[in-house]
Amino acid sequence: MRPTAVSILALALVTTAATASLTSCGSGSGSGPDTVRVSFKQSMDNSVKVTDNYLAGIKKQFEKQYPGKKVELVPIKASDADYYTKLQQMLRSPRTAPDLVYEDTFLINSDITSGYLKPLDSYLAKWKDWDQFIDTAKTAARGEDGKTYGVPDGTDTRGLWFDKRVFEKAGLPLDWQPRNWDDVLAAARTIKQKVPGVTPLNVYTGKPAGETAAMQGFEMLLYGTGDGTSDPLYDKASKKWIAGSQGFRDALSFVATVYKDKLGPDVSDALDPNYRTTVWGELMPEGKLGINLDGSWLPQTWLQGSGRAWADWSKELGLAYMPTQHGQAPGKVSMSGGWTWAVPAKAGNPDLAFDFVKTMQTKANAEKWYIANSGIAVRKDVADDPSYVNAQPGIKFFTDLVASTHYRPAYPAYPKVSTAIQEAMEGVTTGDASVDRAASQYDTTLKDVTDNQVTTK
Repeated sequence: MRPTAVSILALALVTTAATASLTSCGSGSGSGPDTVRVSFKQSMDNSVKVTDNYLAGIKKQFEKQYPGKKVELVPIKASDADYYTKLQQMLRSPRTAPDLVYEDTFLINSDITSGYLKPLDSYLAKWKDWDQFIDTAKTAARGEDGKTYGVPDGTDTRGLWFDKRVFEKAGLPLDWQPRNWDDVLAAARTIKQKVPGVTPLNVYTGKPAGETAAMQGFEMLLYGTGDGTSDPLYDKASKKWIAGSQGFRDALSFVATVYKDKLGPDVSDALDPNYRTTVWGELMPEGKLGINLDGSWLPQTWLQGSGRAWADWSKELGLAYMPTQHGQAPGKVSMSGGWTWAVPAKAGNPDLAFDFVKTMQTKANAEKWYIANSGIAVRKDVADDPSYVNAQPGIKFFTDLVASTHYRPAYPAYPKVSTAIQEAMEGVTTGDASVDRAASQYDTTLKDVTDNQVTTK
């Protein structure tokens, strides 16, 4: 989701646009002591207003709870890549820094290292609700210095969405559960043969898809290789990134097969930065995609009032966990991430910002958000509440995957490592590079972006 292969000119244009846009919205120093400025990522799909509507409700609640205080919502409508670029530009100056920002867990350590965020430990120590947050979620927002820099608002898991309408036409079972990667590819080949006009399998790939490609596509494969007991991307014992692994090549080989055998979307579509919107908003509702390797949050796109309401999605789609490469223990794999609310180091009103976080993260408001956003609860009291578990089809399936999920090694170098993964994926997707060549190029890039903190396994 984060671009590093951006030209100097393009970066300059993004920076200029971000600064101009943010200046027009007001500045941290100019908002006054009674206004909290809250910046968040607005969906590129104009029909999806889940975050906007939720924050508007919290704003109203907050201003009633704190008479005389005001909330200024600062939406940033941008692709994931541009959002991260704009966000980092904002955080560099007290004039543009909001009081509260929405931070992806994959980027938070990089921003911590850059000195962009304020540690929240003094606030958390006095907030009783912090004890309700699960430990893994707390860890995702913790810096290498041991301090916590963000409050998670949920997590996510990933699996295989499949279209029962397509499977029925292809003669595939409607309770489909692949045992290994070969089963996934076999189902895709059957769909290609028997259901023309349908994309058999979607695996996000390449630089335009950004972190979506790295995490949802590649790492869902990579973390299903090996014995499942060690991290295949980062060796915690030596504190080094792993290069040259067979699992890395096997994951690349799977991606190469999907596109070489035309089991996936056309390459031009796959490398369209807006392809996710097409997948969720058009292909899946219209029955034009057989299998989609994707996340737990998809139903937010189809809920009543979303602008793309799809009342029958839970009847027409099935869910299967992503199997490990050969079906080896534990048999299934998922990746988890999520987002946090963080206070910039140069925020004008950090105390008021944390008061806003506390309002967002009451049990009732957190549950409302998890359900609206099709998120996975990180508060124990919500996760145990039957009204959450039964609120939406699929919540239990994706919540149960937390037991076998993995978290990215979101250390400061990770965004650059992610970009190197995306480049390797793009090479085998377009056919410009063989698996061995793409893996070799990744190994070379990995040494550069991690200051040679690399080990071979």
